Parts: sequence; C-alpha cells; structure tokens
Amino acid sequence: MPGPKKLDPSSSPRAMLGAELRHQRDKAGLTQDELGAFLFASGSLIGQLEAGTRRMMPEYAEKFDEILKTDGYFARNCEAATKSKYPDHFAEAAEAEAIAATIKEYAPQLIPGLLQTRAYARAVFRAYQPTATEDVIDELVEARLERGRLLDDPTTPFVWAVLDEATLRREVGGPAVMAEALRHIADLARRHRIIVQVIPFSAGAHPAMEGALKLMSFEDAPQLVYLEGLETGQLEDDPATVARHRRTYELLTANALSPQESLALFESMAEDYEHGEHRT
Repeated sequence: MPGPKKLDPSSSPRAMLGAELRHQRDKAGLTQDELGAFLFASGSLIGQLEAGTRRMMPEYAEKFDEILKTDGYFARNCEAATKSKYPDHFAEAAEAEAIAATIKEYAPQLIPGLLQTRAYARAVFRAYQPTATEDVIDELVEARLERGRLLDDPTTPFVWAVLDEATLRREVGGPAVMAEALRHIADLARRHRIIVQVIPFSAGAHPAMEGALKLMSFEDAPQLVYLEGLETGQLEDDPATVARHRRTYELLTANALSPQESLALFESMAEDYEHGEHRT
C-alpha cells in the first residue's frame, strides 16, 4: 500500500492543518484509528482530515488540542480553514470536489454546477433568490464558475455525469440559455473531457429518483459520497454507504443512453432550442 501523500502546507489552510495533524499524531505515537477513537470517529476520517479532503470542524480542533497537547493550535487556526464562499450544506463537498481525482455525478433536475454556463447559473440563482441584489447573484455565479474551472485541466479530474432527461427539457433562463448550456456540455463531451449520459423518460423508474448523487475518489483518501436535497447536503465516508451508492450509480449508467446517443440528444435539443422547436 502506498504511503501517505506529501502535503504542501502552504497550499491552503486545510492542507496546513492536515499536515500539522499528521505531524502531531505521529509525534504522539498514535495511529489514525487510535486518534479517531478519542473522538468516537473512524480512522478513515482522521486520514481525510490529514489529507485535506475533509474540513476540520471546531469541535474536532478543540479535541485535537486536548489530546495532542498542542496549546490551542488547531482551535486558533480552524476558523480560517472553515471559511467558505459556498453555502454551509455544500461547503465541505465543494472543497473535496476541488481535489478529487474522480467525480461521478447524477443530476435529476438541474445541469450539475461543474457543467453550468454563466447564463444558466445566473438563471438558477435568480430563481433561488428572486429578491437578491445583483451583487449577491454575481458573487454566487462567480463561485459556481470557479468550480467549473476544474475542467480547464485537460485530464484531471475524471468527470462522469448522468443527467435525467428533465435537466434537458426544463427551460432554465429561456431557449437561448438552454441552447448554450447544452452546446457547452456537448463540446466537453466531444473534446473527451467528460463522459455524459442521459437517463430518458422512457427508462421509467430508476434507483436514484429521490435525489442528486455525487461520488468522489481521491489519490490518498477513501471515497466520499455527497447526497443533496433542498438546502441540505450530507457528505458520507462510511464504506458500506459509499459502496451502496456506487452500485446505485452503476445501475444508473446501465439504464442511461450510451454516451454517443446522449451526445446526439444534447446536440439535437440544442438545435431545437435555437430554432424555437423545443417541446416539453
């Protein structure tokens, strides 16, 4: 089994805390499982904190200071590491997404954030917050587009998205916005930057009808699954839970159109939007 990845403490506050936690744990002669036991948490969680794939919460920071006798170091530095431009329910997932090696996502209603265009994101946020000022909407849109810049790298992360047909047919922002959004996804697929599939209405019932699903894997930490609902989100690292949702995703891909068929549908519907021929 390969050793832990060498962290760059200067890359982010989370990486700094993770590197220090690993150093202090080794110094105390504790394994990840042993340190986790003090917090009634798994050794897997300790590994994720050390790798920077999970956020260090204030209650954990205080316990680490107590157990490792670090004179308040983790509590003092935890605040900077937990600041985020994203909503509380999504912040930890967004931070994990930014360092994931693989992202597999199912979207039941909206085009996934990583794949959204500026105009589509603006229409979504305006619907969420109809009375917000333009400055607030601008800030939300920029944060979402920043996530999408992960795809500027030609190979990493590996992204595989499965979209319900509803995401293509729900007219967000009007026909021109939808045409641009679908063209953008088709372009990413044609450039072999992402794999994308569509679950057609004709597939009937499928195993993820109740909500969105995102699986993330990392070079040096266990896989995570993020489950999202209305202004709620849950990040899970329990191996059995992750395995169950991984099987769900595999079933989704089996029920979906092939990548080639899905690409043709994206391009066909984009053309329909452009020529005013879209029908719900």
